[in-house]
Formats: sequence, structure tokens, C-alpha cells
Amino acid sequence: MAGAYDDRDGMIWMDGKLVPWRDANVHILTHALHYASSVFEGERCYSGKVFKSREHSARLLESGRLLDMEIPYTVDQIEEAKAAVLEANGLRDAYLRAIAWRGAGEDMGVAARRNPVRLAVAAWEWGAYYGDAKWQGAKLDIAKWRRPSPDTIPTAAKAAGLYMICTMSKHAAEAKGCSDALFYDYRGYVAEATGANVFFVRDGEVHTPIPDAILNGITRQTVIAMLRDMGIVVHERHILPEELADFSECWLTGTAAEITPVGQIGEHHFQVGQMTRKVAESYEALVRA
Repeated sequence: MAGAYDDRDGMIWMDGKLVPWRDANVHILTHALHYASSVFEGERCYSGKVFKSREHSARLLESGRLLDMEIPYTVDQIEEAKAAVLEANGLRDAYLRAIAWRGAGEDMGVAARRNPVRLAVAAWEWGAYYGDAKWQGAKLDIAKWRRPSPDTIPTAAKAAGLYMICTMSKHAAEAKGCSDALFYDYRGYVAEATGANVFFVRDGEVHTPIPDAILNGITRQTVIAMLRDMGIVVHERHILPEELADFSECWLTGTAAEITPVGQIGEHHFQVGQMTRKVAESYEALVRA
């Protein structure tokens, strides 16, 4: 499958039924288009099995709850929708996008309680999110924007509105020849990349930002558990920018990113070392088990 995302063959699940890909449309006065009232999940299917599928479906519902937007489907119903999409499109290795949003209805201001909450699931083939960086090591810029305080927006939700500064920061990074950008949070601590969590290695131990102002990624949680099962010490803590000079290895984690090594952040360089390769290999084995 290739070409613009609105002009492809295939089927998308929308509001309880499969519709042709090109017909999966919304009205211009959809609330989410104007006010970002939307939450989503990105998931990968390996050999016909969606990794951590139910966890993703549960998080979608929780994200909706955090945005005061009750999604009118259960985890089981969302699971059935994913299975239907994969079967209808003949996919066994794919990326899935489940998205819920406030649609068009009687309200067209900030308030939208009378508008329906809608749900769609799409799937397509998608290779390495960072391209060759997945093997060579990504180069990251430092974003000028900061991840916001949880007092300003529900940072635990995977909400569309939280990604606008990600788009802006990634565009700025790409203009400099980088693959992505690293955010600091509102306090100045190292936070995350535009769509992935970040891990560092020092003296055989792993350090990663505590998720008190960032999304606690499902891949992040999986990798921490995997490392601890290997007997590797993992420190979840606040990391200062000046510490970047002290780390020997770095990688990103995310459903789309999987395990992507990082070769450079700003002026700081990292090895694509033994720990990074071990984690990447172990994760690849786990998702295909």
C-alpha cells in the first residue's frame, strides 16, 4: 500500500462497520478538527498478533475518560474491530491506528456534550519508523518547546492536542538533518522524543525519565520489565540535561519506533552499543513470540 493516506484501497472500521478506505470521512464541522477532542492508539501486529493489544484498547478508553469523553465501546468490541480490519485487508504484519473523537453534532463551540463520540480503526503496512536510523542510530535535535505540566493538560492521555508541538519540533529537527527532537519538560528535565520514550546507559545500568509529565508508553513499560528480568538495574528518575554528556548509549522506545538506537542528541554522541543491541534483539524476539 502506498500513496496519500486518503487515497488507498482497503477497508477501515468506523462506528461499528467496515467501510471502503476512501469513504472513511468526517464532516468539516467535526468537533475534533476544531478543538482537538481526539485520542488515539498506535499498535503493531506481528505475524497476525497485535502486541499488547488489550493494553492499548484499555488505554484508549482511559485517554477518553481523562478528556471527559466517554468512548461508547468496550475493550472486547475494540479488539473485535481490530481483528475485522486486519482480516478485511489481508494483513498479518501491520501498523494499526485506533482513534476516537468528538464528531459533528448539535454543538459547535468549546462545549460538545451533545456531539457523538466516534471510533475508527485503520491498518496498513509500515516499516521502520525512523528508516535507516533503526540500525545506524538516530540523530536528535533539542526541541525549543517543553512538555507541559500535568496541571495544564492530562499528560497521561494519548491525546491528539498534545502532539502539535511534536509536529512542530519534528519539522524543525528534520530541517537540520535530524530524525527527531528531544523534549525537556516544563521543569527543564529530559522528557521524551516527539513520539517515543528515551533510555540511557551508564556503567551497565539504565536510566529513563520518570513519567510524571510524559506518557508512560506501553513499549517503555515492556522494556523496563524486560531489562529487570535480565537482571539489569533500571533507574526511573529525573534526568538533567547536563547528564547527557555522561551516558554511553541511548535508545528510543515506542510502538512505531520499536527499539531505535540514538547516535546523537544535540552535541552529545552515543555508541550503538552492546546493551542497545541486546535490548533491540530481545524486544524483536518478544513481539514475535
